Amino acid sequence: MVQLKEAPQTPKLSISSDLQGAATTERPWGSFTTLEEGTGYKIKRIEVKPGHRLSLQMHYHRSEHWVVVSGTAKVICGDKEEILENNQSTYVPQCTSHRLENPGVIPLVLIEVQNGEYLGEDDIVRFQDDYARTKS
Repeated sequence: MVQLKEAPQTPKLSISSDLQGAATTERPWGSFTTLEEGTGYKIKRIEVKPGHRLSLQMHYHRSEHWVVVSGTAKVICGDKEEILENNQSTYVPQCTSHRLENPGVIPLVLIEVQNGEYLGEDDIVRFQDDYARTKS
């Protein structure tokens, strides 16, 4: 007689009680959720809708690390352009123009780690924006 073993269970993502109250901020291109924040760093989950992109921008006070969780990212950083897929990452230095785009057909999900002396949402200089959010 053959004994059947149970298939291994897929691990379930459990969200700590600290993150359950994390607010998601909607933007025209998708959304972001701040997962954790401390002195000199902030961690966000960013979701970009298919066919959308963030503004071409730069930050005076922070650098960013992006890790793709799912989907495809088109990244412009300075004069370099690259395509990133699941489990690939890139670094955006402080004071460097950059843009994130989802050229795919499924949502792009990435984790962003910001490092710097000031991490406020107002530390954004927009050079070009599909949603008319640049200052004139």
